[in-house]
Amino acid sequence: MPEATAAVPGHTTIKVEESADRVVVTLHRPQARNAINAAMVRELHEVCAGLEERPRLLLLTGDGGTFAAGADIGELRDRGREQALQGINSRLFDRIARLPLPTVAAVDGWALGGGAELAYACDVRLASPTATFGNPEPGLGILAAAGACWRLRDLLGASVAKQVLLAGRRLGADDAYRLGLVAEIVPAGELLARAHALLDRMARSGPLALRLTKLVTDAPGGHPVTDDLAQAILFESQDKHDRMDAFLAGERR
Repeated sequence: MPEATAAVPGHTTIKVEESADRVVVTLHRPQARNAINAAMVRELHEVCAGLEERPRLLLLTGDGGTFAAGADIGELRDRGREQALQGINSRLFDRIARLPLPTVAAVDGWALGGGAELAYACDVRLASPTATFGNPEPGLGILAAAGACWRLRDLLGASVAKQVLLAGRRLGADDAYRLGLVAEIVPAGELLARAHALLDRMARSGPLALRLTKLVTDAPGGHPVTDDLAQAILFESQDKHDRMDAFLAGERR
């Protein structure tokens, strides 16, 4: 991780550290296994606003050997139709998915319900051997309405998505890796270091190139014209010329 990091005070449910090229957010509600409540949603929206204004890489993780054990059931119990239509969690996770630069989730332990959906919204996931993904919402009389019903299908295909969403299948680290949900399984004690190494590798790429590559990759349906327009912008950038000049001169980044 870069040396010049600074903790951001003023949060009650998350810990935030910022550096020049990345923001690290640790979910921190130890009394509730990092369950996602309204306060955490508000604080994560604040993080998103900062990353939209000043794009940087994002690393999301959880404190105490758990990523996030779901949404806060006490709050969900009291929500009704109006709150569902507000998309309290889904709007946040969609905002995270649309952040300008790549996002990485480092998942240790449980990532269930809303916690799993938060991880699905990230661009890349790393897992410890104890990581477990699942969406048990139908057992509580609701559905996984913050992105799992379509993100999981896009990530793993309809068959596996239905096993998780309809049959209650939980994906341990080995299954998640085999199915492509996670990029790597890393011992818990090395998880954050490996996530930062991944971010270091991303940070060596051109930020505009990363940003446009993410936009094109996430564009629905894909279209050659989209690729051409993004490439046209990059071909005119100074960063492209500097990087290719360095490559031709035998330098390596």
